[in-house]
Amino acid sequence: MTASTRRTVLSLYMRVFRIARSWPAQIGVVGDTETEKKYILHEASTLFRQNQQLTDPEAIKRCVEECEARIEMGLHYRNPYPRAMHLPPLGLATQKGRKLRAQQRLRKQAKPVYLQSHDDS
Repeated sequence: MTASTRRTVLSLYMRVFRIARSWPAQIGVVGDTETEKKYILHEASTLFRQNQQLTDPEAIKRCVEECEARIEMGLHYRNPYPRAMHLPPLGLATQKGRKLRAQQRLRKQAKPVYLQSHDDS
């Protein structure tokens, strides 16, 4: 990892923690605010630790883009949780064989940049 990449990643990490510290819930309920702050901190630490061992510059770039997208979406919608992923038509059919692989490919292509670190569940 180059020095500039390291600086970018660390600045994103600190930005997430600054956002969490001053996060107000959309509704304004104190309990919701604390829950959302804890979620932001937990999600950030989990994903940054999960991707800590990455050395490929392209993979690091994708993770940085994902982090920036999630930050911007969270600030815009005032919701720290990832948005739902919309599946393409026939994306949930339970068929076997070649059609199943095609559906899996469709689901993978439809996955937005802000959900790349999450496993399929």
